[in-house]
Amino acid sequence: MANQHHPSLKTPFGTRAQSAGHPLSSYLLRLMELKQSNLCLSADVTTARELLYLAEKAGPSIVVLKTHYDLISGWDYSPKTGTGAKLAALARRFGFLIFEDRKFADIGKTVQMQYTAGTARIIEWAHITNINIHAGKDSVRALAEAAAKWRERIKYEVRTSVSVGTPLSDSFEDDEEGNGAGVGGSSSMASPPIAGSSSSGGGPPPSVYGRDADGRKGSIVSITTVTQSFEPADSPRLSKSMSGEGVDDLVFPGIEEAPLERGLLILAQMSSKGCLMTPDYTAACVEAARENRRFVMGFVAQEGLNSEADDDFLTMTPGCKLPPQGEEENGPLEGDGLGQQYNTPAKLIGLGTDIVIVGRGIIKADDPQSEAERYRRKAWSAYQERESRRFKYGQDSKNWVFTSEEVGVGLLWADVKTSKAAKRTATGGRHAAVSTQLAVMSEASKESSDHGWIDIQFTVRRDPTGP
Repeated sequence: MANQHHPSLKTPFGTRAQSAGHPLSSYLLRLMELKQSNLCLSADVTTARELLYLAEKAGPSIVVLKTHYDLISGWDYSPKTGTGAKLAALARRFGFLIFEDRKFADIGKTVQMQYTAGTARIIEWAHITNINIHAGKDSVRALAEAAAKWRERIKYEVRTSVSVGTPLSDSFEDDEEGNGAGVGGSSSMASPPIAGSSSSGGGPPPSVYGRDADGRKGSIVSITTVTQSFEPADSPRLSKSMSGEGVDDLVFPGIEEAPLERGLLILAQMSSKGCLMTPDYTAACVEAARENRRFVMGFVAQEGLNSEADDDFLTMTPGCKLPPQGEEENGPLEGDGLGQQYNTPAKLIGLGTDIVIVGRGIIKADDPQSEAERYRRKAWSAYQERESRRFKYGQDSKNWVFTSEEVGVGLLWADVKTSKAAKRTATGGRHAAVSTQLAVMSEASKESSDHGWIDIQFTVRRDPTGP
């Protein structure tokens, strides 16, 4: 399924952002370049206090925060000041997206309701969610339709004003009762002037005393007027109406707020031992993603799943773990005894994943903040190593120069022993026929002593000194 020679594996995140089909994918790729991070924190904790604490401490090091809202005791469901709203404010402040790991797995109508309604109203605060498509691909389409309707609705805020009117009378008591002897035999209110009387001294009109000018008794009637108007939202983002303690409206510098979009990841592979997701199931996931490119950002999988030329899906991978500091990084990693299996950031990113998902390795650390930063550095270094496996320099007899610093992208497969090109595909930029004899000068070729195929991304420009 995975294509280890796919151009997306060698294209810098910033370059991929320019052509990404989903607005959230483009934003996330640019955010990754800005923060030099491809780390997602899986905040599997059981209280809202712990969740918000981890989001704040790890926020500077991550680009995605993965939640399980149904694990949280004390989750505040208020749309404006609740837990989701506070997470949204922290996401703006520290620069990360929120991924609710809901794993929808039902028929289309049900997953639509689970996504947009219910207690949590996931769509209101989570940029990304995910789905298990064992129920069928139509569930993906159903979520896409729900997200499209939400997007159209949220563009406008509904302003509602309510005015309530009641009679002006101080009392609705019958005049005969009201003018009867009160305490001490006195009237409880002044007697109204008699019509036609010369006494026009300033007494209130008859209606004030419970009867109109014709002597009819007033009734208790409330008049309610409801007026609605649709106005453009102040910001096409998550609500900024935060009033919770410790939450502000600061925005992470260097990039705009996340776009008014929602995205989906399809659960295509899992890291657990004995997982029943077959290759056929994974292939169906890729097919569903291609059919819903405007909504599907990518996959939760164990490897990159881009295989066709126009595929540019993101892959996020759980089961990432580093050994304790000071221990051999490439040594074997034990599972948790409950089916979870672990791999290092270097191995996962080498297999084509874009973002590694780390949970207990960070949240169980004595210092989650510094441990998140350690994982960020390791994961980003692994990405840089993967991205750097490309032509550093080479020139053929036609004076065409290959350099990784020019515009235009191609993919070359080269035998690192003989330096002969076997296949070339190119997209963008100016290209010409390439000689099969190449001076391959990459780190991989220098270190390799055996015949083997490596894929090298390169760009082409005309050597200005050549003929």
